[in-house]
Amino acid sequence: MQTNNIILFDNDARDRLLPLTFTRPICELRVGILTIREKWEKHLSGEVSYITQDYLSDKFDIKIAELNYIINGSVLPSEELVAVVKGLRTNQALLNNDELIAAKLDKTQFEYLMEQDEAEELEGFDLKDISFLQINDLHDIFAMNDMALKDDFKLLTQGRKSQPISDTNQVINPENIFLEPGASVECSVLNASAGPIYVGKNAQIMEGCLVRGGLAMCENSTLKMGAKIYGATTVGPWCKVGGEVNNSVLLAYSSKGHEGFLGNSVLGEWCNIGADSNNSNLKNNYAEVKLWNYATEKFEPTGKQFCGLIMGDHSKCGINTMFNTGTVVGVSANIYGGGFPRNFIPSFAWGGASGMMTYKTAKAFETAEKVMERRGKEFMPVDRLILLRVFELSAGFRRWEK
Repeated sequence: MQTNNIILFDNDARDRLLPLTFTRPICELRVGILTIREKWEKHLSGEVSYITQDYLSDKFDIKIAELNYIINGSVLPSEELVAVVKGLRTNQALLNNDELIAAKLDKTQFEYLMEQDEAEELEGFDLKDISFLQINDLHDIFAMNDMALKDDFKLLTQGRKSQPISDTNQVINPENIFLEPGASVECSVLNASAGPIYVGKNAQIMEGCLVRGGLAMCENSTLKMGAKIYGATTVGPWCKVGGEVNNSVLLAYSSKGHEGFLGNSVLGEWCNIGADSNNSNLKNNYAEVKLWNYATEKFEPTGKQFCGLIMGDHSKCGINTMFNTGTVVGVSANIYGGGFPRNFIPSFAWGGASGMMTYKTAKAFETAEKVMERRGKEFMPVDRLILLRVFELSAGFRRWEK
């Protein structure tokens, strides 16, 4: 069967979504069960390539076909939006407040658009009364996770039958729980009243876990014994989670395997949270949380009373680390020691509340190789080049180097 060619592009939100987008296009962010890319591939029965930053393009390249769906990578598909996109004729576009949301372009028109940054003979339509989610800021990832998880649950499970749920579990609303082949859940409490519980292929919920949905357990993820999970939480592929977690998203290959609290937070890939580490997600005065914004290079109001920790890829923290409300940690940082570190920690930082020094790339790459090897993954030359570029791009924020 012929598949559609889908090209997802980064928009201006990319800089506001740093540090998570230092190492990936926007559409590779996970919201709900699936990444934004995976959602569009399923809805449009196609394969995705990317328009993204030059230094990311070797890993996330672009493929141009005779006919192409061009879609804003920060936009999550809804049933309404997908229906309108599928109804597009060649060289028609959909706009929302003058922002391009989607277009269907032939090869000639697309190449002209890439060269001239504008299109000829492109017929545009405003999206009116069409609802969809769009990720514009870091806190949108966990704030929109509940609705995105419910949408993905419907997409992935409709017309399918769950694997049997073991009778060792105590279950509330079993019709809202779905286990993929190979999933294992024993001796736990699963309450799907407030949101669905999805347990992916070969994922495991160990004994004694208390789960209040929504929860997405992606492929090969693990909930450790006695974990306490509040929705809406996503545990990405190959992630391990223990302790108490509330409304958080772990993208993939990250671990918070021990006691400690993680709330209203987002962890990138290859992160590790040390035992008994905690983050605050609510200020003592209940005030609106401000979060570091790379686009403006200052702390900006989020409109949220609850906002925790944002951590970029390959970052780690030692045991008993304490993160203040609304902390942003960059890529390849290593945080440890007593007290609260600052609530903006740049990439390749090493230290904590008592001070920071630079995490040299040779040492950071040596750790990355070991961490990835444990999961059967290779630290590829393209990954090394991306992180070297991130090191350069983030140098201005490591003010101790000056």
